[in-house]
Amino acid sequence: MDQSFKIERLKSRPQFLAAAKGVSEARGAVVVQRLDRVDGDPTVRLGFTATRKIGGAVIRNRAKRRLREAARALAPQLARPGSDYVFIARMGTADRPWDRLLDDVKSALTRLATPRSAPPVAPHAPTSPAGQDH
Repeated sequence: MDQSFKIERLKSRPQFLAAAKGVSEARGAVVVQRLDRVDGDPTVRLGFTATRKIGGAVIRNRAKRRLREAARALAPQLARPGSDYVFIARMGTADRPWDRLLDDVKSALTRLATPRSAPPVAPHAPTSPAGQDH
């Protein structure tokens, strides 16, 4: 839990568009995109957005405020150094119960922190048919 990196904000459109080219994870009321910058800088940058599809300005601003607060609580432990993250509000982000929104953000960040190269292990892998000869 030692935070050995700075956390900054994404501010320009090109930064958001670059993060969209990375990997993304949708969980409940949030989509999180992550781009590994591979520039050697351990700084984590966070951006927040909400489209007009989810509601008017008041709803969009409330959704972004809630995502900022969830990211402030969870990013120091779960964000990967040298990454840009974009949090995208979905329908229901503004109204979702706080603990469920935190769970959504936590599971998305956790999933994005694990490498994709390892295939998931099947929990119920079939056993060899040799044991069924009885």
